[in-house]
Amino acid sequence: AGGPAPLLALAVALRALNCFLVQTSFVPDEYWQALEVAHRMVFKYPSPNNYGHLTWEWAHGLRSYSYPLIFASMYKALQLLAQDDVQLLIWVPRLAQAVLAAFADVKLYSLVRHLENAETAKWVYFCQLCSWFTWYSCTRTLTNTMETLLTIFALSYYPIKGSKMGSSCKYLALIALAIVIRPTAVIPWIPLVFSHFLQEQRKADLILHSCIPIGLVTIGTSLVIDRVFFGEWVLVQLNFLKFNVLQNLGTFYGSHPWHWYFTQGLPVILGTHLPFFIHGCVLAPKRYRIFLMAVIWTVLVYSTLSHKEFRFIYPVLPFCIFFCGYSLKHLKAWKKSAASFLLLSNLVPALYTGLIHQRGPIDVMSHIQQLCNNSYQSQAFVFFMMPCHSTPFYSHVHCPLKMRFLQCPPDLTGNESYIDEADVFYSNPLGWLNKEFYNDTLLPSHLIFFSVLEQEISSFLALRGYEKTATVFHTHIPQGRVGSHIYIYRKNTEVNH
Repeated sequence: AGGPAPLLALAVALRALNCFLVQTSFVPDEYWQALEVAHRMVFKYPSPNNYGHLTWEWAHGLRSYSYPLIFASMYKALQLLAQDDVQLLIWVPRLAQAVLAAFADVKLYSLVRHLENAETAKWVYFCQLCSWFTWYSCTRTLTNTMETLLTIFALSYYPIKGSKMGSSCKYLALIALAIVIRPTAVIPWIPLVFSHFLQEQRKADLILHSCIPIGLVTIGTSLVIDRVFFGEWVLVQLNFLKFNVLQNLGTFYGSHPWHWYFTQGLPVILGTHLPFFIHGCVLAPKRYRIFLMAVIWTVLVYSTLSHKEFRFIYPVLPFCIFFCGYSLKHLKAWKKSAASFLLLSNLVPALYTGLIHQRGPIDVMSHIQQLCNNSYQSQAFVFFMMPCHSTPFYSHVHCPLKMRFLQCPPDLTGNESYIDEADVFYSNPLGWLNKEFYNDTLLPSHLIFFSVLEQEISSFLALRGYEKTATVFHTHIPQGRVGSHIYIYRKNTEVNH
């Protein structure tokens, strides 16, 4: 492996391929907190549904427009060039994310080459490109992805002992940007910034000339951007903290045992890198202990929150990859076998999760896009009878089609007996449908739901003249309300009464 130029070319090519080989859905936020918001910012057509849906987080000012603004500017450019085709709206943001991920891969290489040597850097780079979870996540439009990439960039300017590339201003500015995009980005950096502060000779300088100006500029910019799009002054980071920490409303989305990140979260995202990570931690010199501290601290902090997800600890993965590469470099006899093992064992989960597992929502949207092409569009009314936010929305349709899904905002008023629309629906689907669509003129033209629901509502479908027009594969592991397939039913308009 030569210098960064050939490595960058390789990384860009690989991440572009990565982008197109990830055709599955991971979590709703990928669309609903990024593309959906960006689509609404740019294409507010004068249509009844305002051509885009903002989730409750936006109504309560818990999210910053800074991240969607990145994609909104891409959408705006496509619109001005009259190239706002739905496929481009889907793939351009993902490709941009992929290119950024490639730059981060090379930044990680350069950092290790600078701290250690080209040989160790090569192995870290190899481990990074091998990681199945990085493959699965790095081209997605998730705030967690951007948080992770900015963490890598910030790390490359972090003044660790023995580093000549350290730059307080650069790394602090990158952290600040990450915090604006996702306030939790501060967590892994607490031990790192604290350690830097302790070692820093010119402490007053660091605070007065780096921390304060960077903090003010970042908060100022963030405030102005949010003022423009919310139409009022909102301090998003404060609202986010109030909601997630003080009210602990995250539990609304499910809770896990305290040890979940140690027993499942980290082992799953590390996969077969785990033994090399542990080996690397044992081998690595004392000065890298701060990286391990950042990992342990972050996992501990997230363990205290009841709502847990794999993606939350994604930003510590690059730290772990560093130790994996360190381990491989120091393996004597087994180096080749270890490398082949890592490559093959990560290939299977990367391809399976990227191409097969949970691909239903994306495939369903391409069926719905067909409704935009014909004169039928004005009569069409698509109703998603699925756990809420199961599919993308207007960002993947890009025409003012009438669409509806089951709502599920958490209750913010403290009402003990509150039940959201999706729960009400699932407690008695047939009764709900008959009550909601008591009149034939209200009926949707298309119903979309998971296969597990079909049996329960079959009488409604038959009586109202719906017929199945498509079956879309979703997952081999159906759970609860989520079935193995998604069915599309169309109302037969030719029925003669």
